[in-house]
Amino acid sequence: MQVVYNRCAGLDVHKKTVVACVITPKSSSGWHKEIRTFTTMTQDLLKLSDWLTSHNCTHVAMESTGEYWRPVFNILEGNFEVMLVNARHIKAVPGRKTDIKDSQWIAELLQHGLLRASFIPPVEQRDLRDLTRHRSNFIRERVNLVNRVQKVLEAANIKLASVASDVMGVSGRAMLAAIVEGSASPELMADLAKGTMRKKHDLLILALEGRVRPHQRFILAQLLCQIDSIDETIKCFDQQIEEYCCPFEQAVELLDTIPGIARRTAEIIVSEIGIDMSRFPSAQHLAAWAGVAPGNYESGGKTLSTSTRKGNRSLRTILVQAAHALAHTKTYLAAQFRRISGRRGKKRAAVAVAHSILMIAYHLISHQEPYKDLGADYFDKQRPESVKKRLIKRLEKLGYQVSVEPVPVAI
Repeated sequence: MQVVYNRCAGLDVHKKTVVACVITPKSSSGWHKEIRTFTTMTQDLLKLSDWLTSHNCTHVAMESTGEYWRPVFNILEGNFEVMLVNARHIKAVPGRKTDIKDSQWIAELLQHGLLRASFIPPVEQRDLRDLTRHRSNFIRERVNLVNRVQKVLEAANIKLASVASDVMGVSGRAMLAAIVEGSASPELMADLAKGTMRKKHDLLILALEGRVRPHQRFILAQLLCQIDSIDETIKCFDQQIEEYCCPFEQAVELLDTIPGIARRTAEIIVSEIGIDMSRFPSAQHLAAWAGVAPGNYESGGKTLSTSTRKGNRSLRTILVQAAHALAHTKTYLAAQFRRISGRRGKKRAAVAVAHSILMIAYHLISHQEPYKDLGADYFDKQRPESVKKRLIKRLEKLGYQVSVEPVPVAI
């Protein structure tokens, strides 16, 4: 096979050790392999870098094993062309598996150019990505705490969640504080309602009539303290992310023009895909990388499966959430959601709309243009006769006789 890289190395990375195999050409003919084992401590990783440099190594490849590849990548990034590859793409022949053989196999595949590097963003984007992902983790923890609050309320016969759409809103927090104190009657707690909640005063009195025990007040107090602490943490993350978003501000503002995409969602999308769309051959490649493109599995002329692959879970999650959020708007994407959900269900419709959002994001960042919505009636205008026949047929099924006449257009 053709040799692409004359001096390269393969790394088998583990939690505590790194097994490295360097392939270099011999003076006469053939190839020389040298293998060494290093620990993953920073001092030893620097020795690994020096050892690779002494062999004039130009390219290094390693598997993307959890988070263990990050310390190695941080040390080698500036000195070598480091390739992070999917473990599924380099699976060796079963049997005789050892760390040494794995490093040799990776080095041989790299030598012949048979490895495809995974997308690793630049340092600035990686920093922003870490911040947005940790903020998302804290948001999920807050949701879990709010669910625990509702669980305690249900156990205490308090049906506040059945009346208030947001238990943690201004009115809900005031009522929860009164419940923790334990001195207010249901009537007094209902008087704490603000805004439109005042219209539900009588229902609130019924919902706040419960049997709250002392230990449940203690649990509620602790949960509310945890929620307040996480709210403060999320606020600090928002401030820090806003600072790190300065190089990406234009892309964030462009994505914010898409219906259903708030600034926080735009920050996550930009932190995951970056602003250099040349890294992806096309918008379809980006969608496949994110895990929102249909699968491609065919054999014997039959399509066996079209399920999406895992892809980038953080990006896929936020795109699907955005698709559900914009389903209630009067936009082109909402019309697409309703059009697909009627035939395929809401879950498939959400993935399809998430795919469209990512495709739109790709082109907005590439062309540096804001989003222009096609309108909620876009699909109706494409085939007006089909829409007319479908609506007439539905009315006839209900027992109506329908006659349709076109409205004259004013000149």
